[in-house]
Amino acid sequence: MIHITLPDGSRKPFDDYPTGLAVAKSISEGLARDCVAMEIDGNLVDLNRTIEKDAAVRLITTRDPEALDIMRHSAAHVMAQAVLNLNPDAKLTIGPVVEDGFYYDIDMPPLSEEAFPEIEAEMKRIVKAKMPIERREVSKSEALAFYKDEPYKTEMISDLADGTISFYKQGDFTDLCRGPHVPHTGFVRSFKLMRVSGAYWRADQSKAQLQRIYGTAFFDKKKLKAYLTFLEEAKKRNHRKIGAAMDLFSFHDDAPGMPFFHPKGMAVWNALLDFWRDAHREAGYVETKTPIILQRNLWEKSGHWENYRENMYTTEVDEQTYAIKPMNCPGGMLLYSTRPHSYRELPIRAAEIGLVHRHELSGVLNGLFRVRAFHQDDAHLFMMPDQIQGEILDLLRLEERIYGQFGLGFHLELSTRPEKSIGTDAQWEVATKGLASALDAYGKEYRINEGDGAFYGPKIDLHIKDALGRTWQCGTIQLDMSLPERFDLTYVGKDNEKHRPIMLHRTVFGSIERFLGILIEHFEGKFPLWLAPVQAVLLPINDDLIPFAEDMAKTMAEAGLRVEVDDRTESLNRKIREAQLAKTPLILTCGAKEKEAGTVAVRTLDGTVRYGIPLTLPMKKASKIFILYWMPVVALCVAIFVQSCFASPDLLPAFPLKDKVLHMAAYGLLAALFYRACRVTWPGRLTLAQLMAISVCFATLYGVSDEFHQAFVAARQADVYDVVADFMGSLLGVVGYLKVTSRHGLNGWPKK
Repeated sequence: MIHITLPDGSRKPFDDYPTGLAVAKSISEGLARDCVAMEIDGNLVDLNRTIEKDAAVRLITTRDPEALDIMRHSAAHVMAQAVLNLNPDAKLTIGPVVEDGFYYDIDMPPLSEEAFPEIEAEMKRIVKAKMPIERREVSKSEALAFYKDEPYKTEMISDLADGTISFYKQGDFTDLCRGPHVPHTGFVRSFKLMRVSGAYWRADQSKAQLQRIYGTAFFDKKKLKAYLTFLEEAKKRNHRKIGAAMDLFSFHDDAPGMPFFHPKGMAVWNALLDFWRDAHREAGYVETKTPIILQRNLWEKSGHWENYRENMYTTEVDEQTYAIKPMNCPGGMLLYSTRPHSYRELPIRAAEIGLVHRHELSGVLNGLFRVRAFHQDDAHLFMMPDQIQGEILDLLRLEERIYGQFGLGFHLELSTRPEKSIGTDAQWEVATKGLASALDAYGKEYRINEGDGAFYGPKIDLHIKDALGRTWQCGTIQLDMSLPERFDLTYVGKDNEKHRPIMLHRTVFGSIERFLGILIEHFEGKFPLWLAPVQAVLLPINDDLIPFAEDMAKTMAEAGLRVEVDDRTESLNRKIREAQLAKTPLILTCGAKEKEAGTVAVRTLDGTVRYGIPLTLPMKKASKIFILYWMPVVALCVAIFVQSCFASPDLLPAFPLKDKVLHMAAYGLLAALFYRACRVTWPGRLTLAQLMAISVCFATLYGVSDEFHQAFVAARQADVYDVVADFMGSLLGVVGYLKVTSRHGLNGWPKK
């Protein structure tokens, strides 16, 4: 008798060896119809596999996350069968599942998307037939005999170790495969062939070029339709298309995978890095720079030569082998080692915008998302063991605030030791536990990503989520206890003895080029005002007004704005249309009336037009200096004036609620000023909620103490309404400051 343990802990006895389908039917016929596979003692297998001993079984239904990949794998087989039915001379290679679907590499004459309807029609016939998908296991010699006329399958089988090899059969089609698969072809309900491209066999350009046919599949038509709609929206946001239209960057065959940034692209680049530098300066970082080409012995010492050699570009100089750096880490180690360090200096936070090069196959290059040359915003933090958790928490909060600037949420993953790694088991255990404890203290959910750590240490990955709901791994925090030992890095502790520092590798943007591509698609090219390549364009309605427009542009440029004048002899409507296509946030038109009044008509990208706007208004709206420096100063002056009004009530006209309104205004402005002072004093140390609470409490307590003092002097009872007004005003003041700064794309970030 066989006993099957189900996920709820219940046990089911079976007289004979049951299949997964039999287990499902013993529960309900409806469940059996919805099952696609099963998990036996943690291993995914086919639903019709016989269970030959007591086991823990989990039935996989169409609602389980594993089901979609299993069905898509079967869809790849259905597509391959359809192609062979239509092209009997075609030769199959491999057909794996990928992130959004599947593909199959097939040796056949060049194929175009015009052939897709015919292939899809044949696939529908195969699906409608509900052909059972059956597994068969044979020896290696039997497999080679079966595939004697299939060169690619023969090569793959020859590379396998001796033993049992599995085939899957549906109708008259058989394919080499590990599985598992759905019970029959009818489960491949909703599918779509997406595109076709060339691919070399085993990614080797010296071998045959194959036709790679991509497809996707879902369990129902609604999800397929939603996915295709999503793709249409993503196509409109394609950063390569928008980047070309906005004149930001380009690629050239003379430097494949290496972007060329145009002047407007550099404007965005510089604004992004200015923001990055401000945030890091306030968080206590120093900026460094290391060479891009270093000797082989350094890469051997760091472990990169052994573990990353195939991705590195090398050259010979004076009979010495050099490598262009694929990572910034070894240079950071050399910088630390240039002089002795004391425990009093730690933590040291050294950041670098480093240019790195990594060899990527030409077939995977993808705009700014996958390049061969890119800048990485690395930082190396050196610390004592008791500083690890605090530094990681500060890093997570810094990254949270920076991503928040762009409206990007994120989730966390803890990636553990990969198959290829350096360092001892003990080092990896200590490092992994250190990251896990910091994540626990941070308080947000995270998941374990087994085996996906860097070769030199475990890491925390931050996956941001864009406007389309896509996730991108950008930020990473890697705890490294190996490289400091390899480079013999030390610091002198309190005991006057040398100790090994703990080191964190860290990125926020990751590849800056890739992050910029993400932002282009996230905003659909409509950057926040502070990040836009051209913040305003002036459109004079005739040639006589060009000098006036140029004078205005000069004034705006002196205020720090990126502004252009469109003085072409085109119609105004055409100029407006082209400015909208260029995603310019502020389109300013000026005619004779505007010149006389010193105003402009302001058009924004949402189509709103406001007339008679003073020139100073759009300048102030775009100016970080006004918001971050002068607004709190003005607030303080107003607060002082309001306070003086209490002492001299004759200065104000009498109205019933004047004192309560004045209280709220005074302490709201005081709280806003104190909030900004806190951000400058304790950068990167306090959360938004903590800063708000401190500021509100400070201003409220000041107001309460002042009220009780006045009540004591005047021998009267304290006014509880004044106390409530102080609190409400303080809260509204801080919230108002955050609202104003975030509307201007600043999110409350102060500058020193």
